Amino acid sequence: MIQPRSIVKIADNSGGKIGRIFKIIGSSKKRYAELGEIVVLSVQKAEPRKAAKKKDVLHGVVVRQRNAYRRKDGSYIRFDENAVVIVEKGKLEPIAGRIFGPIPREIAEKGFQKIASLAPEIV
Repeated sequence: MIQPRSIVKIADNSGGKIGRIFKIIGSSKKRYAELGEIVVLSVQKAEPRKAAKKKDVLHGVVVRQRNAYRRKDGSYIRFDENAVVIVEKGKLEPIAGRIFGPIPREIAEKGFQKIASLAPEIV
């Protein structure tokens, strides 16, 4: 479960490396974000000369979480890190051209086909 003030890895080549969540989109009372949910984050560490700069406020989709996620078939999936992919605020399409690391199939099922197509592996 990812909550406000959680530190996440940015899993694309937009320029951001580390981000801090400060809002979960969906409800004013929503406490936790799970796979495929949209969050607002600020970039804490960034690469030089890239699109995402330090202190930028961006939207992202949660693509990996450390807490075990229960699938409909009864199995559980868990990753080694919390990670997001930066998306455009209006269109919900990734601003980057590459995504690093595996992506669960729930991301494509929730309507983020572009993210799933850029991923090197779907689990």
